[in-house]
Amino acid sequence: MREQAGLFRVVIVAIVILVVLGALALSFYTVWLWFQNLQFSSVFLTMVISKILIGLAAALVFLLVVGINYYVARLYVKKTHPVSGGEGGISVEGLPISERGVRWAIGAFLIIVVLMIGSAASTKWSMILLYFHPKSFGISDPIFGRDVAFYVYSLPFYLFLKNWIMAFVVLSGVVATLLYTKGNLINMEAGTIQAQDQKVQLPTKLRIDPPARKHLSILGMIIVALLIWGYWLKAYGLLYSTGGPAFGASYTDIHVQLVAYRILMVVLGAFAICLAINMVRHRRGFLLVGLAGTMGAMVVAGFIIPSLVQKVVVRPNELDMERPYIAYNIENTRRAYNLDRIQEKDFIINENLTMADIVKNRLTIENIRIWDERPLEETYDQLQSIRLYYLFSGIDVDRYFLNGQYRQVTLSAREISIDQLPLQARTWVNRHLKFTHGYGLTLSPVNQVTQEGLPNLLIKDLPPVTRIRGIEIKRPEIYYGEKTKNYVIVQTKEKEFDYPKGDSNVYTIYQGDGGVLVNSFLRRLLFALTFRSTDILFTHYLTPQSRIMFYRTIDKRVKKIAPFLQFDRDPYLVIADGHLFWMLDSYTTTSMYPYSARMSKKFGLEINYIRNSVKAVVNAYTGKVDFYVIDETDPIIQSFMEIFPDLFRPIDEMPESLKSHIRYPRDLFDIQVAMYRSYHMQDVQVFYNKEDLWEVPNELYADTQQEMVPYYIIIKPPGEKREEFLLMLPFTPSKKANMIAWLAARSDMPNYGDLLVYKLPKDKLIFGPMQVEARIDQQTEISRELTLWGQKGSRVIRGNIMAIPIEQSFLYAEPVYLQATQESKPEVEPTGRIARSSLGRPERPTRSIALPELKRVIVAYGNELVMRENLASALAAIFEGIELPKETMPGERVEKRSIQDLVTSALDQYKRAQKCLKAGDWAGYGKALDRMKRILEELARSGKSVPSKR
Repeated sequence: MREQAGLFRVVIVAIVILVVLGALALSFYTVWLWFQNLQFSSVFLTMVISKILIGLAAALVFLLVVGINYYVARLYVKKTHPVSGGEGGISVEGLPISERGVRWAIGAFLIIVVLMIGSAASTKWSMILLYFHPKSFGISDPIFGRDVAFYVYSLPFYLFLKNWIMAFVVLSGVVATLLYTKGNLINMEAGTIQAQDQKVQLPTKLRIDPPARKHLSILGMIIVALLIWGYWLKAYGLLYSTGGPAFGASYTDIHVQLVAYRILMVVLGAFAICLAINMVRHRRGFLLVGLAGTMGAMVVAGFIIPSLVQKVVVRPNELDMERPYIAYNIENTRRAYNLDRIQEKDFIINENLTMADIVKNRLTIENIRIWDERPLEETYDQLQSIRLYYLFSGIDVDRYFLNGQYRQVTLSAREISIDQLPLQARTWVNRHLKFTHGYGLTLSPVNQVTQEGLPNLLIKDLPPVTRIRGIEIKRPEIYYGEKTKNYVIVQTKEKEFDYPKGDSNVYTIYQGDGGVLVNSFLRRLLFALTFRSTDILFTHYLTPQSRIMFYRTIDKRVKKIAPFLQFDRDPYLVIADGHLFWMLDSYTTTSMYPYSARMSKKFGLEINYIRNSVKAVVNAYTGKVDFYVIDETDPIIQSFMEIFPDLFRPIDEMPESLKSHIRYPRDLFDIQVAMYRSYHMQDVQVFYNKEDLWEVPNELYADTQQEMVPYYIIIKPPGEKREEFLLMLPFTPSKKANMIAWLAARSDMPNYGDLLVYKLPKDKLIFGPMQVEARIDQQTEISRELTLWGQKGSRVIRGNIMAIPIEQSFLYAEPVYLQATQESKPEVEPTGRIARSSLGRPERPTRSIALPELKRVIVAYGNELVMRENLASALAAIFEGIELPKETMPGERVEKRSIQDLVTSALDQYKRAQKCLKAGDWAGYGKALDRMKRILEELARSGKSVPSKR
């Protein structure tokens, strides 16, 4: 019976091991085929082999450390207290458990622990590989003089090694102590105590036999040695201290805490000598005194003295004593976040723009964005979804040459959402064989609007119709995108749905090489198990040429290939050489840059160093992924390039058609903005007192106040010769609303990545965004009109306000949209398209059937504030004799200026003339009358009007 029970256990263990190994092999082979299709086999093997070797190494070290100590303890127990023959066993609640059963239980437990240790250690594979491939930063820390590479590469590895070895040794000590206690090598000797005229036998003295004492003393010395190493590492950890007025080691840390650590290292060394003496001569009192002294030294030197020095000596003289350490923090934080590369310039405000300035900056005026991303996404959905299973995956902002003109545009990919199909149509064939891809995109200029108040679509419809010379869409199919979450199988006997055409559909067969071939029964079985679908195994639609596509969402795809990089939240669509691509920014980060302030909750981890080192590009049709290194000066990416030589390509190999669409990433800009609010202050005293703290201003969106977000814009930076595509954001002083500076990041080559900050004069009031918003609310005519529109049944949406620098002045523009609030219930079930907004809007089970229409544009300049039907009219109302260029884009609708608009403009000039008259400004009075005369003459001319862009 016992033999049968033993055999049964062996079979059970074998089955469990086979199941686990089978699952691992299944997962391994599936992902291997996927990497192989992308020609990244070496990348996969490097990661897998590294994880296996690191896991095995950790498990082996654990087994050696614990196993050796277990063997030694067991050997001592057997020698001291040999067990007589017979079947050894123990009893639990009367149930006999054989020694073999105990061994099986211990063995099973040990296997589980070893697997957990190996698995946990393997997650640190990238950190360990970086340790073996360090690259110098060329910068030393100001305290110990070590290269920053030591802190980024070596220190994390040493801390990892110390903690794991400590855990193994402590666990070994626990195991040895249990064995010695069971074998009576450790026990409590009984003594007699007199209590109430009675003698009571109680354990009063701990007895440890010499073999156990020697063994445990050796383990104690190893633990002490590890503690000494830990204090050596803690000294370097002081450079991440948060106890001072700035991040990094403070006066107390360097002059007291560091000395305390060194004293404690000596004290621990003395205690190790006590343990060594205890091995030879048992002196319990001597050992206890040494232990008490060590613990006391840790408390006094490690906590009490530093706290007293901080309170009594440093705090009353904090600025003087902390000055050099605050300077270290400022210098290293600016360097770690690339803030030291920001070029600071003065921006002298004149507010004297003329018609000549407007004409000179014509390209800037023509690219003022009056389409906000949020209402535009809804408009695209309503106008261009065409069928219920299509949706637009957010709005991307980019720039293209449209018929020779440098234009800022918005575009969005038309992706397919199987969840929008009726329930009865969500069959396996439809979900995975037929509805496999999205189709085409929609593109419109940021500044153009039709007579109906809608965007002027230059690329639209199915198949895509483009009205832009030089831009064509040869491959509009989107197999890889932001919403492509399910797997699909292409090149099957079932033709794929391509796009709708009237009352019928157009079908296609995939012509690319994306996806893994399903050309054998073994692979069918493999993918059936992987995706838990018997349909893959039994369907008759597959052919030897069939390919299965998975990991199709852009973020998951790139993270699977390069999990050691951090990625931007927003991939954006690019048209290049007739194909569609997704571009996604990726970053190298660390939290171990010395003296650099840390930022938490970014990318789901804490960081204090970041570089936008890589641009990832994904082909929307084939799924091919390329990683282009754009910052080869970054030491961390240099290390990864050495580890994965086949993964990265230099930026020079990126086609020019893609390179022209590289843009500065918003996530990185957000991080730099957050840090620059404080770290633009380089004077230690100013920084300490937070005298010049900046804030990101608020703005109104709809009727809600929110923090202003960075926006892309085409302008001519002051002092430059041509317009550029920038990402910019204004700043205001802390707790004030006026503008104090604006930060811009350049996107066009060869100046990509350059940061410019323009500081405004502090002795002059320059309106900030919320001050302009307040002026809009206080303007009687505008406020009355907005209130009238916002009556029941309509919703007024005030879009993002934009501060536009032109010459030495600022122009503000804010679009106003009107949307009927009429809503309809979803036809299928409550999973409507609007619920999945990519721009952070709340999910809604219903969606509006009314389009947001651009109703007005508000423009503010200096003390002037007007609201007109379009941007041209608003500018014409402010600037003398301005006429926007008569050239129009293909298909752009040119409308006549309404009589009401001309009358309003004439009235504005009359009011301006009266204002100049009261102020005694006769020159201004004459100019206003001249402008009013021209407007009245234009009004009188029958059938003639000034062309203006909507």
